Amino acid sequence: MSAQTSRAANDSLAPNDLEAWWLPFTANRSFKQRPRMIARAKGMYYYTPDGREVIDGAAGLWCCNAGHNRDEITQAIQAQAQELDYSPAFQFGHAGGFALASRLAQLAPGDLNHVFFCNSGSEAVDTALKVALAYWNVKGQGSKTRLIGRERGYHGVGFGGISVGGIVKNRQFFGTLLAGVDHLPHTYNREQQAFSRGEPEWGAHLADELERIVALHDASTIAAVIVEPMAGSTGVLAAPKGYLKRLREICDKHGILLIFDEVITGFGRLGTAFAAERYGVIPDMITFAKGVNSGTVPMGGVMVRQGLYDTFMKGPEHMIELFHGYTYSGHPLACAAALAAQDIYRDEKLFERAKTLEPVWADAIHSLKGLPNVLDIRTIGLVGAIDLASRPDAVGARAFEAMDRGFQEQGIMMRITGDTIALSPPLVITENQIGEIVEKLTKVIKAVA
Repeated sequence: MSAQTSRAANDSLAPNDLEAWWLPFTANRSFKQRPRMIARAKGMYYYTPDGREVIDGAAGLWCCNAGHNRDEITQAIQAQAQELDYSPAFQFGHAGGFALASRLAQLAPGDLNHVFFCNSGSEAVDTALKVALAYWNVKGQGSKTRLIGRERGYHGVGFGGISVGGIVKNRQFFGTLLAGVDHLPHTYNREQQAFSRGEPEWGAHLADELERIVALHDASTIAAVIVEPMAGSTGVLAAPKGYLKRLREICDKHGILLIFDEVITGFGRLGTAFAAERYGVIPDMITFAKGVNSGTVPMGGVMVRQGLYDTFMKGPEHMIELFHGYTYSGHPLACAAALAAQDIYRDEKLFERAKTLEPVWADAIHSLKGLPNVLDIRTIGLVGAIDLASRPDAVGARAFEAMDRGFQEQGIMMRITGDTIALSPPLVITENQIGEIVEKLTKVIKAVA
């Protein structure tokens, strides 16, 4: 029976009708021939419809930091839904949003004291870029409109994010994007950094490329620089030692805002609440999403420094200060989930746990060195990447096969980008489960040799 016949015969789609959903960032035709279906999750594991256990080596999409289906979070969501299902954030507020904003402001370093909520990392980035442009307008420096990203950077899929981002496939099909954007060079050099643990020793000097960009365009035209402290989606590229501090110094010198995209690194991934804390650098804004409520309800946001916020708080008090926002900004269910997740992070000391496990994780993942086609391995915090040699006739095919075989045959979920395998397990992972991941990866890498 065809999909069309099935729909004509029954108002609801048949459970095995895979045609209607156009999956994002997915090879849809391949998937629908050999589906990788998930039915439920608990703790460190997903389960397939037939009950097979799959260890989550990716925290979903870098987001389920507290593990799956935590009772505390699901109960908080249920209770909130029964009390207040939705509240508009335009001209109205609710207690959960203010409580969460206060918690996050306490967690953030320095004077990042104010939170603007949205619903995803992509929206968080576009929000931060708009705040940067509006800030300079309010200050009477409207010529500062240029935005600086970085090659191989990933900042979501909004037009602002793909403009400052530097991943080719995310950009090439969508026209000219935002005007007036430039890019720093990426920080990866295999010859200098191969098999690095933590921050590479080589590469801090690459921050000085910002001076070249300033000389080219003049600081009077540049609004902000946005970088990931660890570029995750491109294959786990940690900032070299001293790199981010140097960027901060150059931005301060020329009066340029510095934005850290911490959608992946936020909430313990690198062993601290935010990577800014690990690196001892206070940016002007931090974008977050994913781990804020362990991936349970869509949520993102931007944390803003005190002085930046204060700049907007002028003029008639009845006037809107920033003409920006979303229907679901600070959604009550998302806030309830986030407050419960923050309690788990605090009570179980999951950020500290990630820091303690970092060397154990690094030793385990680097033990894969020497397996067939392994060209490089990088680890930092509870993140790892394994670069596999591409097949001569099909770049990306080897890692794709590894991802598929891993799920179907070995019971492991992983992320891939090109021929790189990326790993970022929930922060609740045990040493035994780290060993389980390495054992399964060993079999997968040998199978795709």
